Amino acid sequence: MTGVPQRLRWAVEALDLSPRDRVLEVGCGPGVAADLVCRRLSGGRLVAVDRSPVAIDRATRRNAAHIAAGTASFHVTSLADRFDTVFAVNVNLFWTRSPAPELALVRGLLRPGGALHLCYEPPGPARLDQLAAALPATLAAHGFHAEATAEGALLGVRATPL
Repeated sequence: MTGVPQRLRWAVEALDLSPRDRVLEVGCGPGVAADLVCRRLSGGRLVAVDRSPVAIDRATRRNAAHIAAGTASFHVTSLADRFDTVFAVNVNLFWTRSPAPELALVRGLLRPGGALHLCYEPPGPARLDQLAAALPATLAAHGFHAEATAEGALLGVRATPL
């Protein structure tokens, strides 16, 4: 590959990627290394971020085929970005097992005063009652204050880090 800096070829080679790996590239610039990574993935996925909209535009154009194939996505953000709201709809991991790793990640993504919102449409009233009791307790055990609200067959939980 002509025009690809040796440092990028070396860096991607050193990753020792498996075809199904999920990869996050921080500071993707114009997407040259992203292209090298995507060429090694079959069934895997690359998510690339850069704080520069110009870089993301260039990376997106360079990697249009990888994006179309579902192998890559590019986003304007930085690791320092924080969010006011994180939400999920019908994501079971928050109540079917210990969500400790995911909640630690969410806590790090929230700005002070930010909130996690979980919304569910359980299959019946008994499950709604079960979730309304279980979710706040699970979130409290992981350092969040949570309040559940039901409206008809829907359940919403708003959680803020303690």
